[in-house]
Amino acid sequence: MRIILSLFLLLYGPFLWAKQTLQTPEAFVQQAFNGAAPVANTVWLIDSLGQKAETILGHPPNQLRERYWRKGKRSVWVLEEVGKERLITTGWVVEAHKIVQAKVLIYRETRGWEIRYPFFTRQFQGAFLADEKQLDKKIDGISGATLSVDAMRRMAKLALLLDAHVMAEQGSN
Repeated sequence: MRIILSLFLLLYGPFLWAKQTLQTPEAFVQQAFNGAAPVANTVWLIDSLGQKAETILGHPPNQLRERYWRKGKRSVWVLEEVGKERLITTGWVVEAHKIVQAKVLIYRETRGWEIRYPFFTRQFQGAFLADEKQLDKKIDGISGATLSVDAMRRMAKLALLLDAHVMAEQGSN
């Protein structure tokens, strides 16, 4: 019986633990605004903004529009990007063109889960776009989680790009 159980866990174990919901996107948005989230808005990834997003992601965006929440100079973005094989759902709080908080909300990959820990996500705090393609600071990788780390870097840059776009378009209030 132990041999059968061991074989089962060896073959199917990664799939049993693959999807981890650490926080729902709704709860993240509420927390980012101290329980008083504004109404969601939408930004369309078309024309030059779509091209810039494609440059950052290295592929066309998965969708033509992104939802966001904004109050004053603070915006919140729930973004998804593929790590190795599956989507990683993340939450980004941006204020005054800098990342205030980064959080992995739902992790679906079987490897690279270390990116969910605060020791990794804290690296993004204070980061901004030095130009439209690069973060101003180096984000250290994690051995065995290279593709997940790369996905986080791309989403950080995308959140900052989209924040800059909507702030410029709507005014900084």
